Amino acid sequence: MAPPNSASTPPSSSTSTSAISAAMQPTSSSSPPYHLSFNQDSSRFSAALQTGFRIYTATNPFKSRNFTDAATGTGAGVRLVAMLFSTNVFCIVKAEVPNKVFYWNGVSSNTSLPDPSGELSFRSPVKNVKLRNGVIVVCLLQKVFVYNMANFTVLGSFETQVNPKGLCDVSQAKELMVVVSLGLMKGMLNIQNYSGSKKTRNVIKAHDSEIACLSLTIDGRLVATASSKGTLVRVFNTLDGTLLREVRRGSDRAEIHCLAFSHDAEWLGVTSSKGTVHVFGLGIDQGKMVVRNNIDAGLEHSSSLSILKGVLPKYFSSQWSVAQFRLPEGLQHFVAFGPLNTIMIIGMDGSFYLCEYDQVNGGPMFQREYGNFLHDKFLKH
Repeated sequence: MAPPNSASTPPSSSTSTSAISAAMQPTSSSSPPYHLSFNQDSSRFSAALQTGFRIYTATNPFKSRNFTDAATGTGAGVRLVAMLFSTNVFCIVKAEVPNKVFYWNGVSSNTSLPDPSGELSFRSPVKNVKLRNGVIVVCLLQKVFVYNMANFTVLGSFETQVNPKGLCDVSQAKELMVVVSLGLMKGMLNIQNYSGSKKTRNVIKAHDSEIACLSLTIDGRLVATASSKGTLVRVFNTLDGTLLREVRRGSDRAEIHCLAFSHDAEWLGVTSSKGTVHVFGLGIDQGKMVVRNNIDAGLEHSSSLSILKGVLPKYFSSQWSVAQFRLPEGLQHFVAFGPLNTIMIIGMDGSFYLCEYDQVNGGPMFQREYGNFLHDKFLKH
């Protein structure tokens, strides 16, 4: 997918910040999305809009299934969309009824929706929804519910601290069902394991400050967290709470917008309000659930002063990212890993990037593709 014209190609890294900001303004007649998210295997992503919602094929982001206001039965748009892989199962939260989750199973039309297959109602607004096969996870401001998708019975629930971002996630592996959200205290994670005959719980002290972002691997064995400081990202074993890896985004404060594992859990993508995308090599042997040494991992990008670890401040011995990409500051971007050393980036302005990173040498990523998926003339019904 080459850039459609010269005007849609982002400025070079040497362009001034003000010029970049101007060039990256939305070019679509559509209003900015309420919410963007990738599905579980990064094959699709969704945009919740004031005019309904769209589901895009990630490999061809200008091809979408467009569900309009009329189709969703609301004049106030859609606040949230949750997909189940590439199936026709999904949930939405409408802007005019934020305390309800509407569920569909069996949608085939591109422009119209049948009546929902079911709905869930709550006493407070829904902050997030996550799906796995047979399960719906609903996150409210201070509580998480886990439902059986077939009959909407409650499989479990747990309290959290105040969670305005709706931070939660659920694993996808058949043999391991893990639900993670905030704990009851600042910086705490609550990990619920529904595998086996009995539910178990694990509480992890992830950070001293508030947790700002979290993400599970697709199998649920690892969880990545970032705090409100936005300088460090930590990776934990969800089964026993062990800290397995700590990587550094930077030294100054930033808001972390997205954490995303590669499908093999070898890589971690991070976006921040600083306009940066970082890719870290984790080098975690999930078979033994231990961190491999630097030679085995082949991915150590620590400070050259790491030999003095324990003598100099921790800043100098932190692991840094393998690859980086620059974006406009202050705009939310979300990432997912594609095939063959690529990473996909979607922004709240409709921008879509496909970038390639060098696993061995690292450094700046190479931009392979760019476009704006909200631009009407690129929307194919």
